Amino acid sequence: MARLLLATNNKAKVREYRSLLKGISFKLVTLAEQGIKTTVDEVGESLEENASLKAVAAAAEGKLLALADDSGLEVDILGGEPGRLSARCAGEGASDEDRVNYLLLRLEGVPEEERSAHFRCVIAIATPQGGVKLCSGQCRGFITFKPRGREGFGYDPVFYLPELGKTMAELPLEIKNKVSHRGQAARKARQVLERLKVNKEGANK
Repeated sequence: MARLLLATNNKAKVREYRSLLKGISFKLVTLAEQGIKTTVDEVGESLEENASLKAVAAAAEGKLLALADDSGLEVDILGGEPGRLSARCAGEGASDEDRVNYLLLRLEGVPEEERSAHFRCVIAIATPQGGVKLCSGQCRGFITFKPRGREGFGYDPVFYLPELGKTMAELPLEIKNKVSHRGQAARKARQVLERLKVNKEGANK
């Protein structure tokens, strides 16, 4: 079976992708499993650039088809921040809890109706030859006044989905995968991957 390299060291994200891509015609492997220790600086000016940088580097080093993503939380009243800097806005070495607390501090005094935001995810699928396909997803919600829930990671505990009456961190993984930005992007990525698999098999006949 062909292998697909998940270009992330985030164990929670790997867990989500194993669920999101369940049943796909690839064996999912991780950087650690392939012995790849190289890290890529996210110096791109957009989610698309950062996802592509990570996927292309992993594909080249692992000599495998690789999937990487970059995600960001964009808060309307903050002019779309933290955006592509979502993982680094609270400083180097900051934990998920640190980042959440930093965001809540920035929104101190902002009323509920003005705390609208959206999660955005861009998935890049790269070939060892450097070709890249991009897939994106978006999920709208509001930022709560305090964290709720123990599932998920990142800003999930403060991202509230009005239609479900819960934060992302209060949702079971199977429900989160149906509504999340990453879930939406992954469904598009699944289609791209299956087409790549068919095209490759056709070329080998």
